[in-house]
Amino acid sequence: MKYAKPPLSIDQQIDLLISRGMNVPDRERAARYLEHINYYRLRAYWLTLEEPDDSGTHRFIPGTEFSNALGFYVFDRKFRLLVLEAIERVEVSFRTRFAYTLGNKYGSHAYLNSTLFKRANRHDECLKSLREEFGRSRETFIEHYKKKYHEPDLPPIWAACEIMSFGQLSKWFDNLKARQDRRDIAAIYQIDESVLGSFMHHLAHVRNLVAHHNRLWNRRLTFTMMIPRRPQKIANHFNPTTERNIYNTLVMLGYMLRLISPTTTWLERIRQLIEASPFVDPARMGFPTGWRGMALWGRSA
Repeated sequence: MKYAKPPLSIDQQIDLLISRGMNVPDRERAARYLEHINYYRLRAYWLTLEEPDDSGTHRFIPGTEFSNALGFYVFDRKFRLLVLEAIERVEVSFRTRFAYTLGNKYGSHAYLNSTLFKRANRHDECLKSLREEFGRSRETFIEHYKKKYHEPDLPPIWAACEIMSFGQLSKWFDNLKARQDRRDIAAIYQIDESVLGSFMHHLAHVRNLVAHHNRLWNRRLTFTMMIPRRPQKIANHFNPTTERNIYNTLVMLGYMLRLISPTTTWLERIRQLIEASPFVDPARMGFPTGWRGMALWGRSA
């Protein structure tokens, strides 16, 4: 089928919403939002407010207002910012542990030693990507290395890991040949190295979604994460029945943040945001029944 739908003006977009049953009491306000937030970006947030009619057309549930869809959008924006904050802290920690562990075990340029990695072709790909980042980088510490040193042609691991993309860093970790090396990096988080590798791969995906302002609420994630069996204090908080929702990601982020910074209030702020948004159903994000009573989410936790 050839796509033949014409573009719609802002007024036509509002008329379309009204024709499908949405109440738009303030057209001027709705127009102002639609001028700055793409209709199809907002559409993802009002899908749960729709119901099919006898003709097969999706109409809005009676009583739906434009502010309802906007409320979901605003919630998701605040939610994404909280998730990005947590990812930043975990990512910085992971970069630090990767560089510190390998640098102190094998020297300043450990990552250049192909014998430390499982797959030579993956190592070559990672090095190629790193060289490209090194060539593009205008970071002060990289410019200093370029001017002062000529051999090796790449910086020490503690500088190199700072210009790797998060996705590339997870590949470097996954490709380490010695399981003990991965275990040494994971030890500070008190989880198995396979769990850490899986979570970093998963987190790189979530980070990309957030960086591109994509919806997290009510999203089915492409890359899942391995649920840890220990430590027991965290293992019981995961929800294995909704592995493609964001809930398990939040649990793991909360656990790691408390290791990095025991006084963190991040989990509390997630809970407060949800409680301040009664129109948001936590089950659509994978939250299990009774989650508020769990130690991780409890007010005294």
